[in-house]
Amino acid sequence: MSNFNNKKALELLFDRPLEPVFTARDDGKAVFDLPESFYNEQYSDVKDDIGSRFGDGFDVRIPLRDLPQKPDLRFARRLGKRSQFSLFNRVHQEIAGRLIQIFLDAPNEDLFISTCAYCKDRVNPFLFQYCFSVAVQHRADTKNFPIKPIVETFPQNFVEPSVFKEARAESEVVTDQGTRRHIEIPRNYTASDREKEQRLAYFREDIGVNSHHWHWHLVYPGFGPLNIVKKDRRGELFYYMHHQILARYNTERFCNNLAKLRPLNNLRAPIVEGYFPKIMSSLNNRTYPGRNVDNVLTDIDRDDTRLEISDMERWIDRIIAAIDKGYVTDMDGKEIPLDPKNGIDLLGDIVECTSLSINPDYYGNIHNQGHNAISYCHDPEARFLEDFSVMGDVTTAMRDPVFYRWHGFIDSIFNRHKERLNPYNETDLSFNGVVMNSLEVVLTSATAPTNNLLTFLERSDVNLAAGLDFGPRGNIYATFTHLQHAPFKYVIEVANNRNKPIKGTCRIFLCPQSDERGTPLNLNEQRQFAIELDKFKVTLEPGVNFIHQLSSKSSVTIPYERSFRPIGPNNQPKDQEELREFQFCGCGWPEHMLIPKGKAEGMHFDLFAMISDMAGDAVEQLDVPESLCNDSSSFCGLKDKLYPDNRSMGYPFDRRFTRETPSLQKLTETFSNMKLTDIIIKYNDVVVDKKK
Repeated sequence: MSNFNNKKALELLFDRPLEPVFTARDDGKAVFDLPESFYNEQYSDVKDDIGSRFGDGFDVRIPLRDLPQKPDLRFARRLGKRSQFSLFNRVHQEIAGRLIQIFLDAPNEDLFISTCAYCKDRVNPFLFQYCFSVAVQHRADTKNFPIKPIVETFPQNFVEPSVFKEARAESEVVTDQGTRRHIEIPRNYTASDREKEQRLAYFREDIGVNSHHWHWHLVYPGFGPLNIVKKDRRGELFYYMHHQILARYNTERFCNNLAKLRPLNNLRAPIVEGYFPKIMSSLNNRTYPGRNVDNVLTDIDRDDTRLEISDMERWIDRIIAAIDKGYVTDMDGKEIPLDPKNGIDLLGDIVECTSLSINPDYYGNIHNQGHNAISYCHDPEARFLEDFSVMGDVTTAMRDPVFYRWHGFIDSIFNRHKERLNPYNETDLSFNGVVMNSLEVVLTSATAPTNNLLTFLERSDVNLAAGLDFGPRGNIYATFTHLQHAPFKYVIEVANNRNKPIKGTCRIFLCPQSDERGTPLNLNEQRQFAIELDKFKVTLEPGVNFIHQLSSKSSVTIPYERSFRPIGPNNQPKDQEELREFQFCGCGWPEHMLIPKGKAEGMHFDLFAMISDMAGDAVEQLDVPESLCNDSSSFCGLKDKLYPDNRSMGYPFDRRFTRETPSLQKLTETFSNMKLTDIIIKYNDVVVDKKK
């Protein structure tokens, strides 16, 4: 990052996304100095009046360089400025890919900022924020600048609408920001307790969970320049990240006495789950449409989306046939084997249908079109001019119960491939000379017996100011309630019986022991519900070693504070070590959702740990500077590097086990480098304020 002004300019371009670029930002303290040519046709006739209005009285003025050649944005007109933007829509994907390319082609940081400022008022605001965020993440001169959390840019996608009326009223009446009341976001506002699926609202509608889904798609765009789409093991990550979400969701269902989800494997059957999200789109002030109980998917015939359900069924048949044959066919007719190493990566790109799919015309666009079919089922022909539902938007899709049923079906396709692979053998699973003697979890800030974890509800704040366009200045906080757990640590005793230090990877998973009825799960079921908690490298000295790993260091999560702290040069630490901590991807599962809710009476889980041999784990990394972004490598990889684990994602639970291994207990008794411990998760139905 070259200078203060550029840092400030990047920060301000995230601010108030619906306001014109010339308006005051940063609580009225900063403004852009625009070349005359940057005013779009809506404001070109009154630019002198605008210039005088926003001319003086600002602490920071940021001059923008004129562009020697203005980008041709006619391609973006197909997406209206007040239309909803969807990453599942092929037309929108192609528009986004071209705009990202324009941003990446800017030769330096100054011209990148100018290009973004010129484009901002000429394209769809949500399209702009997505493409701007992707470009900031992937340009060499801006990639360490933190992305503003999407909940602060477009809070309407996450927060019940009445909150904004209260927030605006509070800011108008109380001019002193320090004494403004924090507006409470209501709990369980989308359905009553007569709807059993509402028991999972704390999971589905969690702000951090939905922000994670958005940010993952920023890091892994499906369309755009090849160098930002073609990331190491991208297709496999698509599979694994969603697989882990499903494992967590199913486990949460057991915690709430609900059966595991039923995959949406019949596209002709009614969708029994209704959903009415009660959130608004800030682009057009319309609520996201609801879906009635027993809606049926039908063919879609809209201006930018056309789909026949029979096409989806045909694509599914072709993908399943390819899995059963053990190979896929590319556009040249070449047969490419679905081998244990690369098969899942190929399938991930095919199923998601990114620009990396080897034969999109034949295998189709099953994942994205499934989202589209569901999101338009309330108005498939645009007869009532309704936009798509929450299933059409990556920031909101995880709120809907049918998201998990649809992805449950997608996951069953991947699992069909995984079931065909040979089980891991002794060489794959053992680590000669390593004996794990004990495995425990201990709370670090509360009192409870060993191997007992505690969950509860917590109140936290989010600043809505950046997303309240044409509204009051100053900080405006909303308070919301989310699941939280008492912090804990893993304590592992492991012996190295060799006479030299050895390196390995410690892998920790949590598996539910029983379903909603208390019926014990078999090993194959536990395998598919295994929740990855952490993965980290260890060096074992000869003799007995004690490993202490804090839950906050998980390779799966990012701390909540990191996701919701303010960005910009004024908020960045001056100390270099603290600055390295501050600069992060933002991609990762929210830390407060690391472990399942459990039950009030306590719920038993199997805690599994193993240490695998580094000889099979190690990855020879690319010769690039050390990344400042190492959070959540299990779900998000490492920025600008290869995925940091040579094993298949989810190892050792990504494949079926042999018939000689009937249970997790038997598995850990067979291999000395593994350990199994029974733990209890207790839920306490109290709400506490987050510690400042």
